[in-house]
Amino acid sequence: MTETFIALLLGHVLGDYVLQSTGMVARKRRVTVLLLHVAIVGLASLAALGGAPLLVLAVILAHLAIDAVKTYLAPETLIAYLLDQAAHVAVIAAAAYLVPGAFAAGLWAGAPDLVVQMAVAVIGLIVATLAGGPAVGLLMKPYDIPDLPDGLPNGGRMIGLLERALIVLMVLVDQPAAIGFLIAAKSILRFDMASESRAAGEYVIIGTLASFAWALVAAFATDYALTLL
Repeated sequence: MTETFIALLLGHVLGDYVLQSTGMVARKRRVTVLLLHVAIVGLASLAALGGAPLLVLAVILAHLAIDAVKTYLAPETLIAYLLDQAAHVAVIAAAAYLVPGAFAAGLWAGAPDLVVQMAVAVIGLIVATLAGGPAVGLLMKPYDIPDLPDGLPNGGRMIGLLERALIVLMVLVDQPAAIGFLIAAKSILRFDMASESRAAGEYVIIGTLASFAWALVAAFATDYALTLL
């Protein structure tokens, strides 16, 4: 059951965060784009599971229903985002519980434990980095201020991805204390902004702490999952 759950979860995070472009997210209210996204999730899940097309079909039909509710009915808030992802994970857990041997009967049957562990590490990295971006963005949405200094195009997004990836790496190699140096380095780089505008400084502090907290939770959850395998 565990391998089936991991494989389906890997397919989900690949389809939702790696293979879904920002353009698809922006145009997701179009039925064709929504269906394309669900098809991509299905293909990613089928590839990760190595078979069980009927199980994957059931999962992606549920995925379609959940995404339709989020896209057309739910507000763009952090709570809605977290509930959406929780619903997807609950469906995947139910599928793994009902058909626990799907992975063992697929193409990857008998895969070494290292492969499964690598899949867990990839899931953790994607959740910490790519899934963390929308979460932090939605958290910061009520605090948006118009007078933030201009920076590189998508520079803030790239900084967030890199810092969360580094946090995952530091936790997985058992060096969490090094995260303190990362916080100190970012504080120094952002000192001028904080000194020039209190609002901008508080905005950066809240966003940074939220980004670090998300990455730490994802990293330690991944590390714990790896110890159980």
